[in-house]
Amino acid sequence: MFLGTHAPRLDDKGRLVLPAKFREGLAAGLVLTKGQDRSIVVWPAGEFQAYAERLNEASRSDAQVRAYLRVLFSGAFDEIPDRQGRVTVPAALREYAGLEREVVVVGNGTTVEIWDATSWETYLASQEDGYSGISQEVVPGIL
Repeated sequence: MFLGTHAPRLDDKGRLVLPAKFREGLAAGLVLTKGQDRSIVVWPAGEFQAYAERLNEASRSDAQVRAYLRVLFSGAFDEIPDRQGRVTVPAALREYAGLEREVVVVGNGTTVEIWDATSWETYLASQEDGYSGISQEVVPGIL
């Protein structure tokens, strides 16, 4: 499980050193994709494969499904971290998420998210009041 918030930096080649506590879960390979909210989602390769299989159950006659699949898969990149735990964040994804040098890497349970540091702070500030004020079920059967 991926937990916590970390603040590594992108180097001049667009590489990111993965937080040490995330490396084991991503060592066998990972997939970087566009995420909602202009972030990048980092999936363990096996988790992404399982998600892709579930997506294949959706009806491709639905225009929203087709659009989602096209954006997700066309912007996906597979990587294997190097010996130092670095991965290259492709230029297209860096542009999508507005990544420069200062980034935030956030654990999100079964995935990891990469955010521009300023965008993350803005997003988090806009969500914290709502989070602390949740008084009804958000996820059916869970919250």
